[in-house]
Amino acid sequence: MSRTIIYTYKNQEKTLSFSYSQYRTIHEAVAAAEGIDLKEFLKMEQQVEAVSTQKAARDYRDSHFRKLGFGKIALAQKENRGVGHK
Repeated sequence: MSRTIIYTYKNQEKTLSFSYSQYRTIHEAVAAAEGIDLKEFLKMEQQVEAVSTQKAARDYRDSHFRKLGFGKIALAQKENRGVGHK
């Protein structure tokens, strides 16, 4: 099932369709949409996760994406629809 990501890149708000079958995280999806290569970042992120807490890995990821020019990165809220409505 596809979701929508709302993100800010270089002070410009954008939206993107997202599915976990294509990307592992929403951060990978927005980087791919902006044409940013994350190979080196992903290696370092795995090392941080291996030797540190989940919070430290999240802080590392958030600070790296701020350096790349990203602001807010979040999934849009799901719309609650009644039974029988698409």
